[in-house]
Amino acid sequence: MTLEPFGARLRRAMDERGPLCVGIDPHASLLSEWGLNDDVAGLERFSRTVVEAMADRVAVLKPQSAFFERFGSRGVAVLEKSVQEAREAGALVVMDAKRGDIGSTMAAYAESFLHKDAPLFSDALTVSPYLGYGSLSPAVALARESGTGLFVLALTSNPEGGEVQHAVRADGRDVGATMLAHLAAENAGEEPLGSFGAVVGATLGDLSSYDLGINGPLLAPGVGAQGATPADLPRVFGSALRNVVPNVSRGVLRHGPDVIALRDAAQRFADEIRVTLTAA
Repeated sequence: MTLEPFGARLRRAMDERGPLCVGIDPHASLLSEWGLNDDVAGLERFSRTVVEAMADRVAVLKPQSAFFERFGSRGVAVLEKSVQEAREAGALVVMDAKRGDIGSTMAAYAESFLHKDAPLFSDALTVSPYLGYGSLSPAVALARESGTGLFVLALTSNPEGGEVQHAVRADGRDVGATMLAHLAAENAGEEPLGSFGAVVGATLGDLSSYDLGINGPLLAPGVGAQGATPADLPRVFGSALRNVVPNVSRGVLRHGPDVIALRDAAQRFADEIRVTLTAA
């Protein structure tokens, strides 16, 4: 059975639970801070705790695939279980894998995360368009077929991104703006929200020169440890604020392993975001 389109499911989750996205990023330093070993057992304990604390209350959980893959097949098995349990508890799962390739290889990446029978089946996948936006077409097609979504790297918060994303094309538009235009075309006419989103860093400051009105979600990393605050979101995203999915990882995760402390930290961010949205 095909799912309801991701954009519609995300809009409902954001309206009911608030737009906060919490990352599941079990890198070695966080495992150590939690008093866990940097091994599969520590990985499993970390991931299970985050899912237990968050999956029944936040709109989105975003596991970073690389931190699981580094443990090989046993780490991927933990990721599979985490995705399944998070979705069963009601959270939407955005797999942060940043896949990007061409042809049959891109199709295989898409099937790994967006096919309904895949062990890592997720509600959406982050993808890189820098082999050309058209290289994503197998993932776009499968997302439409399966009711899932994509988040395309457009204006990322890392300083190195500018050398590609701010490069100006022959038509006078830079690459980041071109990616946003492609996504607006994918989402044209979709209600209440398109399923093809952009990754746009919350740390980038005034983006009024860009048209962020893509009728799709804007995944906004950088809130918390990277320096952005919920109060910064209106300045960065302007009229597109209602479609922003602010992502917090370390700002919440550093409060573990206590489940209540994790929930309290997430709630503080959620409350700040709600106040910001209400005031905007």
